[in-house]
Amino acid sequence: MLKRFTNQDMFFHFTDKFPQLIPYLDKYRAFLKRMEISAKTVLLEEGSVSQNYIYVEKGCVRAFFNNNGEAKTVQFFFENEGLTSFESFTNNSPSLLTIEAIEPSVVHLLPKKYVNQLVKDLIKEPEFAQLILQVSAGRQMHYMNEFFSFIRDTPEERYQNLLNNRPHIIQRVPQHYIASYLGVTTVHLSRIKSKIAKGKAHF
Repeated sequence: MLKRFTNQDMFFHFTDKFPQLIPYLDKYRAFLKRMEISAKTVLLEEGSVSQNYIYVEKGCVRAFFNNNGEAKTVQFFFENEGLTSFESFTNNSPSLLTIEAIEPSVVHLLPKKYVNQLVKDLIKEPEFAQLILQVSAGRQMHYMNEFFSFIRDTPEERYQNLLNNRPHIIQRVPQHYIASYLGVTTVHLSRIKSKIAKGKAHF
């Protein structure tokens, strides 16, 4: 069951671990921009500088990059998840990724200057730095696992991993985006699904 969204859940989406965050959020609530968007709406264009932290209240968005005219999907984000192009957001550099909705979605944007002010406020909290390290380490481990999986695993094994560990992606994301994420064609993905449906667990 999906968690119901409140503004107190918005930023960094870990107020359950860090309830001290809530009073600070109240200070910045007026600066949040709520947007109801259609599928294919681009929230950040590759090559542009990221200006907002994005929180997904409802729907799904993906991050991808252009490889010689072909979109390569990097990650999917769903309800109660936040994202930005981190290097672009932090360093004012061109984003390496495009971020777009792949289904009708509701997102909330907090502009960079308010994010920076909020972080400065939170530095006063002694537990905040440790929490940021834990969250950063968790995200880095995720991306390392993704990187190693591309090197180590076959597309069939990566699809099986999605089935086992993140079935919501299989259930909600259109097949051509999943194929892009796995690095295969939609035809190859159909063959993978056919083999699994026939009970051929090993490829």
